[in-house]
Amino acid sequence: MREETRDPGLDALLDLDGQVLVVDPQGGHWVKFVVHRVPVSPEKPHGLDYTLTLHGPDGRRLAGFDNAHPVGGRKRGEPQDHRHRLRTVRPYDYQDAATLLADFWMLVDAVLKERGVIP
Repeated sequence: MREETRDPGLDALLDLDGQVLVVDPQGGHWVKFVVHRVPVSPEKPHGLDYTLTLHGPDGRRLAGFDNAHPVGGRKRGEPQDHRHRLRTVRPYDYQDAATLLADFWMLVDAVLKERGVIP
């Protein structure tokens, strides 16, 4: 019998579903997590539908990761994971849930530093 490999960070990611967290001392910037299990498919080979976003004081999305649609020359039937940063959208190579969370928080920190929100 073949043992299925379990993504150790998956439960932490799934537990964030629906969470909205303020991420700066002034309370203007916030992050939102939407994460659901879905059937494994070529577009979502890790069995997740997710959107992790950073928003500014006006509610506009500043950055994030999701897998809602193909980008960067990818077509239907290929992984749809990608990263948004302002108006730039690039494919993202999903490794596992923990790496996605780490990459998201690094992007959040970079954008907040760029905007002078945090040192």
